[in-house]
Amino acid sequence: MPNPVFLADLRAGHRENLLDKIERLLADGGLDEIVARDDLVAVKVHFGERGSHGYVRPVFLRRVVECIRAAGGKPFLTDSSTLYPGERKEAVSALSCGIENGFAYAVVGAPLIMCDGLRGHSARRVPVSGELLSSVDIALGILEADAQVTVSHFKGHDLTGFGGAIKNLAMGCSSREGKLEQHSNVAPKVAEKYCTACGACCKACVHDAVAIIEGAAVIDAEKCAGCGRCITVCAEKAIKIQWSEEAPQVMKKMAEYATGAVEGKSGKTLYLSFVTDVSPSCDCYGHSDAPVVPDIGILVSTDPVAIDQAAVDLVNQATGIPGTALQTGHEPGGDKFRGMHPQIDYEVTLEHAEKMGLGSRRYELVRLEPKGKGW
Repeated sequence: MPNPVFLADLRAGHRENLLDKIERLLADGGLDEIVARDDLVAVKVHFGERGSHGYVRPVFLRRVVECIRAAGGKPFLTDSSTLYPGERKEAVSALSCGIENGFAYAVVGAPLIMCDGLRGHSARRVPVSGELLSSVDIALGILEADAQVTVSHFKGHDLTGFGGAIKNLAMGCSSREGKLEQHSNVAPKVAEKYCTACGACCKACVHDAVAIIEGAAVIDAEKCAGCGRCITVCAEKAIKIQWSEEAPQVMKKMAEYATGAVEGKSGKTLYLSFVTDVSPSCDCYGHSDAPVVPDIGILVSTDPVAIDQAAVDLVNQATGIPGTALQTGHEPGGDKFRGMHPQIDYEVTLEHAEKMGLGSRRYELVRLEPKGKGW
């Protein structure tokens, strides 16, 4: 049987506002069956970058938190540090950025916890039966939670074509080492012109893979384990990721990582995706470009593959907005994702995730009916 994906449009009125619709969606999606009394429930979100506004509004997260608490759970909002140097490279900066973007306890009603620890290395290897990977490095805060509600902003993406629930699981729930493993097959490199030979990277490396030679840091690729610690501590941003992995390989690794992120949580996960402000690129940028289609609505499902497939289909069925990053496919039914990123075969993620047993691309779209007569 196709898995149900519940859709609420953004219509609202005096009978039911959008927050009430979110509550109804969560109920239809089976939140009460997923959350048991005293469960520690990870609400996986993206805290957003400074300058970006594409993340899910914190006020919506508050209603999610209230519903989890009403079901008997103990919710906490969580995100992970970024691989690249920036505003969210470790817990202190990431939490500060999140609070500035509105994800404060006073707004969302739940504590904020970085699932991968202080510097992005609090994680454990989880076995997977992947085509490319035999194990994945998942954040302990995700693995130790009893249940999980993954809240995603659905959008385009430069490397994977789109970003939704699967990417939120894969990149968002992995450690720094896991992010590097998904993106690259080689050790980071040092841009000598920026290196001051301060030695911070040498002290941070626990694998003895970095040394100062002739006034600059040098990384021994044979010793490097790909943990990314050196990238984090480099104040000059002289240590760079080698983005060597081709897009199809990244997407397959993402699907395999997503499988590891839900290990041990059979029947204990729910996915909530906001198909609104569908921008062409990742929310990790310090800006949010104009949406390429009108707002569509909010989706809920217990299947991350089905919810991503439904979001892709709904975006493609929409009429594209002129004057945006969308170059082709403006007509209803046109491929919006190839219209933004023509070189990316974005369906690889969905195909491989289904192959991994993460979920099914077959789904039944169930539209939320208006509550009462009229709005």
